[in-house]
Amino acid sequence: MSAHGTGLSVERPADRDRVVSDIQFIDLKAQYRAIRTQVQARIDTVLEHGQYILGPEVKELEERLAKLTGAKHCITVASGTEALLIALMALDIKPGDEVITSPFTFAATAEMIVLAGAKPVFVDVHPETCNMIAAEIEVRITPRTRAIMPVSLYGQVPDMDEINAIAARHKLPVIEDAAQSFGALYRSKWSCNLSTFGATSFFPSKPLGCYGDGGALFTSDDRLAQACREIRVHGQSRRYWHTRVGVGGRMDTIQCAIVLAKLDRFAWEVEQRHAIARRYHDLLGADFEYESHEATGRRPCQVLPWPKEDRTSVFAQFTLLVANRDAAAELLKRLGIPTAVHYPVPLNEQPAYAQYDSGGPTPVASALGRQVMSLPFSADLTPADQDRVCEALRSLR
Repeated sequence: MSAHGTGLSVERPADRDRVVSDIQFIDLKAQYRAIRTQVQARIDTVLEHGQYILGPEVKELEERLAKLTGAKHCITVASGTEALLIALMALDIKPGDEVITSPFTFAATAEMIVLAGAKPVFVDVHPETCNMIAAEIEVRITPRTRAIMPVSLYGQVPDMDEINAIAARHKLPVIEDAAQSFGALYRSKWSCNLSTFGATSFFPSKPLGCYGDGGALFTSDDRLAQACREIRVHGQSRRYWHTRVGVGGRMDTIQCAIVLAKLDRFAWEVEQRHAIARRYHDLLGADFEYESHEATGRRPCQVLPWPKEDRTSVFAQFTLLVANRDAAAELLKRLGIPTAVHYPVPLNEQPAYAQYDSGGPTPVASALGRQVMSLPFSADLTPADQDRVCEALRSLR
């Protein structure tokens, strides 16, 4: 089997011609089978009491998540996207303001900055972590800068101490976009409790997900927490008394109940994600040669480096750098192995956001966008399926 014009091929043994079941990219069905009883019990309780909006499960989840992270307050919201918007609104971000962020992320990060009326200013990312380079933030600060929004990509927290130090010097708040990193540690503290705000997502594919949309904000600032609680219910401080402009940003009771059903298994899942990522890393090789991918493509694929000793990752995705990525993905697909790209085009190169690109070029983000490819990954990935993935990758030429 070969891909014409790419120089990429894969060896396929004769017995691979028979039908082989496809591997799940994220096996949510296996997870559900393991916790079916708990999920059904939680859902039944909600259906019995009928408080579908801001029911008792909402407060229970907020209290448990705040205790887990160590943050004083947790405010559940309708989605991770809504969490970012509500944080910006609570900080009174206005038209004409600037918010420094990463270009190498899902569109929601910059989207909420723009919808708040502000301008995203993009900072390039580190080739080994795909997270913002802290040292490049300060040169992007202007008199109009009002906040810094780092992204904890692929489940790993960026250099938050350095980012917070820069923010403190310039009296700026920091919003950690932790949509992919809930459960990760940075210098013994939880992601979401590292700055002014932590914002996470419970989208189904996230390390801790519900069965629809959901998210949460974390802060230890009483005033900001109260603002967020009011903003998520149309700016009400009490029923029909609107103290500020808000949104319809509540997380449904039934989605909170589902996250509660998953929480008792979460610590085990984080351990499993770590172990499965470590096995991928060991099987595929740990030498990191970033320059070779752009310059010569000597290696068909290469894992990103393991996280530093002072932090962990929950591996929201397990991501490689892959030469001739499209051809590689097609070949793996033929072997029943799905892949995904997170993310192919940096935000400052997207039509909707290119107009805001005053921060200058981001060459690392551009190069990563051409090479990153995520593999099947979840806490329930079997060793046999993982071996199939690694065998296929080792076969790439």
